[in-house]
Amino acid sequence: MDIVVSGRHCDVSDRFREHVEEKLTRLEKHDHRIIRVDVLVEKDCSPNPAQAVRIELTAKSRGPVVRAESAAEDKMAALDLALDKMAAQMRKAADRRKVHRGQRRPQSVARAMASIGAPVLEESAEEVLEHQVGPVTVTGDGPLVVREKVHEAVPMTLEQALYEMELVGHDFYLFVDKESEKPSVVYRRRGYDYGVISLSGL
Repeated sequence: MDIVVSGRHCDVSDRFREHVEEKLTRLEKHDHRIIRVDVLVEKDCSPNPAQAVRIELTAKSRGPVVRAESAAEDKMAALDLALDKMAAQMRKAADRRKVHRGQRRPQSVARAMASIGAPVLEESAEEVLEHQVGPVTVTGDGPLVVREKVHEAVPMTLEQALYEMELVGHDFYLFVDKESEKPSVVYRRRGYDYGVISLSGL
């Protein structure tokens, strides 16, 4: 497993690099397919001293990419927090793989969609102004879009989307459904319950 440590707005000592390598070796027991882990150490401009340093971990393997980040008052504490988050995500993903490999069959997208009502859009009686913020049209006074991401969409099953969502540690995951070929979002509800929203008319 290759480990690449880089710093942003701060210097990273050789001693800290060695500490990172020693700590990250424990990730291999959760996922033996890891090829490389990128570690970004960033000095944060936050006025809160408890978030003075932010660390972002990105694990690349033969499977999906796993990310975790955390902030703390120093590099060591931030690394430990981020490492704990990543290990928890890998454990969850491993548990999901065990469940989906024979103990129960994953729910189809059609069945999951049947249990979710269509969202109701309410129109305001007041006329609102629109303005451009970069490539996005913003209605009213906000919200202001400060970050935009574009990802390559690979069609996948609901089971794969749930697996990817667990690995990145988010509460939702946008994907293209392999069966319907429509954009869909799977999201976390309570515990291990999930919901699915799919777009129609495309």
